[in-house]
Amino acid sequence: MCGIVGFVGRRPALEILLSGLKRLEYRGYDSAGYAIQQPNGLILRRCRGRVSELEAMDPSEARNGTTGIAHTRWATHGEPSERNAHPQLDFTGNIALVHNGIIENYKELKRDLQKQGISFASDTDTEVIAHLVGLEVASGRSLFDSVKCALARVRGAYGIAVMSALEPDTLVAARLGSPLVVGIGEGEYLVASDVAAIVAHTRDVVYLGEGEVVNVSLAGISSSRGLLRDRVETVDCDIALIEKNGFPHFMLKEIFSQPDSLTNAFRGRLDLDEGTAHLGGLGLTSADMKSISRIIITACGTSWHAALIGKYLIESFARVPVDVEYASEFRYRDTVLEPGTVMFVISQSGETADTLAALRVCRSRGCRVFGIVNVVGSTIARETDAGVYIHAGPEIGVASTKAFTSQVMVLALVAIAFGRARGILSRSQGVDLAREITGIPDKVTSILDKSDEIASLAKEFTYARNFLYLGRGYNYPVALEGALKLKEISYIHAEGYPAAEMKHGPIALIDEEMPVLVIAVKDAAYDKILSNIQEVRARKGRVIAVATEGDEEISAGCDRVLYVPAAPDPLMPLLTVIPLQLLAYHIAVARGCDVDKPRNLAKSVTVE
Repeated sequence: MCGIVGFVGRRPALEILLSGLKRLEYRGYDSAGYAIQQPNGLILRRCRGRVSELEAMDPSEARNGTTGIAHTRWATHGEPSERNAHPQLDFTGNIALVHNGIIENYKELKRDLQKQGISFASDTDTEVIAHLVGLEVASGRSLFDSVKCALARVRGAYGIAVMSALEPDTLVAARLGSPLVVGIGEGEYLVASDVAAIVAHTRDVVYLGEGEVVNVSLAGISSSRGLLRDRVETVDCDIALIEKNGFPHFMLKEIFSQPDSLTNAFRGRLDLDEGTAHLGGLGLTSADMKSISRIIITACGTSWHAALIGKYLIESFARVPVDVEYASEFRYRDTVLEPGTVMFVISQSGETADTLAALRVCRSRGCRVFGIVNVVGSTIARETDAGVYIHAGPEIGVASTKAFTSQVMVLALVAIAFGRARGILSRSQGVDLAREITGIPDKVTSILDKSDEIASLAKEFTYARNFLYLGRGYNYPVALEGALKLKEISYIHAEGYPAAEMKHGPIALIDEEMPVLVIAVKDAAYDKILSNIQEVRARKGRVIAVATEGDEEISAGCDRVLYVPAAPDPLMPLLTVIPLQLLAYHIAVARGCDVDKPRNLAKSVTVE
């Protein structure tokens, strides 16, 4: 969610901090701020709004400082405002602190601090930590020891960076449930909540562990867990992947990158001769796959929609029962986890708090847990027993596009591997599917070529206040995903339904003002979908159909038709979702919305 950047070095810190914040803007935020060490104390700048507004504030006092911290905030405690923005100061004004996460016992701690005569200048839970650190420093402890003592009283989730006017050229960072990484440069160090903020300066990083506290100074790094030398990793990240490269928005760039991201998801994993997939990261033998009697897939948001498609794929190809759970609900249910059950957790960022919580519940009860994530080195990647990277590359737009299709692709590979190992898919069936998969990227390209056509169509529907998306079978989760994309970035209310469920309530909403998008490709449910379209038309609803190329019959009952190439039913979601992504994007642009940074949303949801 929020973004953290810190710097200790000999170069001026301000430009490095601000450029780092810009790299983190995709995470979603409503205010921003920084603090810089100077010989006469800390220089603080904060504002409600964008990093560009923070950048426009007078930087003269802070320009030459070489140690600082910066933050983009997504409001949890206290409305978006200058006083609630980070960094937050302690009661002496000597301690500055930035924080991602939520402190669950902040009210209790705040009451204790107020009894000691400490007053509060904000409504945030973060200010509590700053005052706790300040009290420890005032008692004579070092900043490092003060942070450790303060955090011992805290209950909740946090990623923090702290500095003191009394300890020049020093930062202290700590994490519990919220990611932090330390970058190691030539005589300088960076702290960030995401490697995107620091890769322009160094590729050598250390990911902080749960409950770890580190002291970062010009003299080096020390940790509450001992030596860090053996934990240094080199990040493989192309700066071009986090730039727009001529596209007006990251989201459009990422939509258009899907032929490549899909290829990356299956490259080196498909066995075209044997008709199977090799997913070495799972560490499962054929015997293991035969012994699994039940799979639980847990995820949130877009990843949950991918999980639904994964359920259909695995049950069809491998005949293993699959339950799809909202991660936010799983940990609060007394779910039955009998022997033979395994869990797959899906998260683009690998840091989703609810998904992490579900993972930990499952592991604590003896189940094997596998991750499907995008971000290398993320918490889920480190805490699962094994897993598969989707290799989609950095996804900057808040509304997920290429990560969704890559997740679906990986789930298709998992389903094929299980199906072949369990003897449900024959070799010839597996070969046919594998060959069809290799052709998907070119088919996606052919749909992307129609972007201008979809942009023209989008202008007809900017008036809409509501939208209905209908699909059946494999394309029901696609309807859910299309509706989610539209409401995320255009702020039009949209709902996805199984097409047959329309008659059980939603049909009451349909009139001449209600656009209805129907996924009506030539699959096993095609005739039924045609009947659903007629039901909408009878009530004067406006119908947009996503149909299979060459289907002329469908146009008679629809206002507009968006065609996609033919593919086997199980692979159609990889194609039918593309026009839905483009439609949501172009409607949002036509409505003047901030496509990459939609209001109230965050890219990586690291609080429950």
